[in-house]
Amino acid sequence: MSRLQQLFSQSTFNKGILIPSLIFIFSVTFIASFFPNLAATLLGHTQDWIFVNLNWVYIWSVTLFVFFLLALVFSKYGSITLGDDDSVPEYSFFSWMSMLFAAGMGIGLMYFGVSEPISHFSDPTFAELSEVQRAKDAQLHTFFHWGIHAWAIYGVVGLSLAYFTYRYKLPLSLRSCFYPLLKNRINSKAGDAIDTFALCSTFFGITTTLGFGVVQLNAGLIEVGLIDGKGFGYQVAIVVVIMAVSIFSATSGVSKGVKFLSQLNIIAAIVLLLFILCFGPTVFLLGSFSEGLGYYLHEFLSLTFNTYAYEPENQPWFFQWTILYWAWWISWAPYVGLFIASISKGRTIREFITAVLLIPTLFNFFWMSIFGNTATWLDRGIAQGSLSAMAGQADALLFKFLDYFPAPGISSSLCIFIIFIFFVTSADSGILVMNNISTNNSAKSPKWQLIGWGILLGLLALLLLNAGGLQSLQTMTLITALPFAIIMLLFCYSLIQGLIVDNYYYTKGFSPAVTHWSGEFWKERLQRILSQKDQKYVENFIRETAIPALQELETEFNQKGITATLEVIREATDVVLSIKHESIEDFKYGIRCESRVVSNFLVNEENIPNVTGEKSYIPKTYFGDNRLGYNIEYFTQREIIADVLKQYERFLELSSEVKNEIFTDITLRRQE
Repeated sequence: MSRLQQLFSQSTFNKGILIPSLIFIFSVTFIASFFPNLAATLLGHTQDWIFVNLNWVYIWSVTLFVFFLLALVFSKYGSITLGDDDSVPEYSFFSWMSMLFAAGMGIGLMYFGVSEPISHFSDPTFAELSEVQRAKDAQLHTFFHWGIHAWAIYGVVGLSLAYFTYRYKLPLSLRSCFYPLLKNRINSKAGDAIDTFALCSTFFGITTTLGFGVVQLNAGLIEVGLIDGKGFGYQVAIVVVIMAVSIFSATSGVSKGVKFLSQLNIIAAIVLLLFILCFGPTVFLLGSFSEGLGYYLHEFLSLTFNTYAYEPENQPWFFQWTILYWAWWISWAPYVGLFIASISKGRTIREFITAVLLIPTLFNFFWMSIFGNTATWLDRGIAQGSLSAMAGQADALLFKFLDYFPAPGISSSLCIFIIFIFFVTSADSGILVMNNISTNNSAKSPKWQLIGWGILLGLLALLLLNAGGLQSLQTMTLITALPFAIIMLLFCYSLIQGLIVDNYYYTKGFSPAVTHWSGEFWKERLQRILSQKDQKYVENFIRETAIPALQELETEFNQKGITATLEVIREATDVVLSIKHESIEDFKYGIRCESRVVSNFLVNEENIPNVTGEKSYIPKTYFGDNRLGYNIEYFTQREIIADVLKQYERFLELSSEVKNEIFTDITLRRQE
């Protein structure tokens, strides 16, 4: 056996996921690289049509994600742990937030922290507004695009994955989120197709980000004088260094490389943030942050639902920013959601949602306020519009912005370091996620698989960068966000179904049928538990145990002067003891045979005897006031008598209380 064959024999790849994914990835890369203009035109028209005609799908989907997560926070499901009830978090809170933040959108803050507010501030769409109002709205729209809505998209995928993985013990893959809908079919070709979609989406998202990010790093290195041009050779060198460090970090594992780099980068980003805050217009920045936060909360609902249907002249801006952002966050959701889920075991649902929605959002707001408001403040003052003039050059704008501060060479070098590490943390977590998807979450994959994904990412990013096909790849990624938005809505439905069953399973108490049990008749109890619960079993129980008990009660009630009637509605399947009244509800204690569907897993389990059919039968009580009844299959004759007397005593107690007349008085209903 050759060395290559030996390597592949040791691989943990799932061929049903890997092969279709690679075919699709290579096909798209080939078209985008060798026919970039044709691909850009076709995909551009498709994206424009979707954004213009189906923008409401994005708006409503993202809105539902936000309110869905907020509802879970305040629901009874919020206390459910992502894992066993006694699970504890694997990482400290700071480590968890650092990794979550770095993988989610850390690089975007460096790229858009200055450029987006300046773009909104200088956009001709808002030219009729005053300068001050344009500055306020620039901050508002930036907050909106980088706030709760963006993190809600990541949160839905991350929470669904973490819940079904750690609570249901399913693989950490998108297919697992469909378990309530597909059950065991998640392991079929349908499950492979779902994971193939996730793998391709993750690969393309990281590839395009890597490609465009190289351009910004290139511009920064020119700014500090380390290189003297934007040649392809420099870009190759940058990609090689990024991917080499990313591969080393990924092969070191999440708890080592990824965790360390994420924490280092957050600290470096905070240092840069404090530098701008201290040497910028500090008092103005702190005040504008407070005012901007209030403005965002005030306009939250209006921004959330706005489609500019009554302002068609503003819709091009709306499509190019808000809808594009929603599509971009959704397209990144499989990757970021998978990574967030992989580091969130042991958190409660309430803790997960609160942390994911609020903490990164507040940090983003503070970051965008400091960088964005400083930029607009400079542009209105000493910069005299020079920053606005560069609004279309996001890769160089950050470094031009730093020229207005002391020691621009040092601050630019720090920015380059932060951007570099953000790229590394995005790439290394992406490598881990792609390997998890392609192996169906195999626990022990050889390191050469991680190295292979890293090399493939770097090579295709360079190929597309050189051929001019990155824009086409990015456009296609945005187009795929539309079907994935629908998939995410199904995630929400599946998650609700899972939580309902979860709450029922873990809060369900013992059956009323076992309330009176002691060890006195344990062998008889065991025999009845192991008996086949078919209809004949229940009919025998009603005939031999229930009817004699109710007959004995009927006789005793009548001897006490209370008219009681035992009625057999259907022989051996429905009997009821009734005490009729004139002005209050009748007292009824009935027992009927009811069927229920048995889980296929129980039917197929060899170590559980006497479960042979798809239905099981129980003797279930019912009452005159339509309360829910309960199973009494294990009651003895004496226990049935005691249960009837218990219900009758409750009936008399409730009927005697004035506040209950609305339920017990039937004379008013007769008059109606």
